[in-house]
Parts: sequence; C-alpha cells; structure tokens
Amino acid sequence: QVQLVESGGGLVQAGGSLRLSCAASGRTFSSYAMGWFRQAPGKEREFVAAISWSGGSTYYADSVKGRFTISRDNAKNTVYLQMNSLKPEDTAVYYCNAAPPPATGWAWGQGTQVTVSL
Repeated sequence: QVQLVESGGGLVQAGGSLRLSCAASGRTFSSYAMGWFRQAPGKEREFVAAISWSGGSTYYADSVKGRFTISRDNAKNTVYLQMNSLKPEDTAVYYCNAAPPPATGWAWGQGTQVTVSL
C-alpha cells in the first residue's frame, strides 16, 4: 500500500504564501497522476490541482487558478503545491493522492492544515 505524508501547512496572513509537500512511499509513484485536494470544516473534500505522471500537464480548480502551482519530483516520490496570494477561503486540511482518487492501495494521509487569516 502507498503511504502519503503531507507537510508544509501552517498559519499565514491573507496574501501570503505556503509550499506544501507530499511524500509517497512505494515504487509506483511515477506511474500515477497526482492531485491535491482539500476539505474545509463542514464541507466535502474538493479537488484543488492535479499533475500528470510526467509532470507535463497540470489542471486546477477555477478557485485556485493563477494562484497555486502543482509540481512533482519523481526521483523523490514527492508532489508539491505552491500556494500564493492566499485567501481566507483557502483555509482547509490539504491532502494529496493519486488523481483521480481512489486508486487501489492508495490510502489518504493525515493531511496538513492551512489556515489563512485576514
């Protein structure tokens, strides 16, 4: 089973930036498209961004387009999410996973909390 560990979250003021990382165990990482997802309190988990297995194609939710950038390093089994111009509505727990989820053997990690204050 692939294990996912997200990190890099924190408390930031509106307009600030954060860079999230997601490290995956296992040798199959480079074969999968990867995505970032988020879940705000009282809301369903939603799609944020995705990247193809090669890194050549990226996709974003309209709400983050132009502010967030997804990237990956297959040599390090890691996917990143650079978040700029953060807004209070970006506050959520952020998760990574294969895209689209679910994928056999890919469990959700614990996520990383992002809190954006005014």
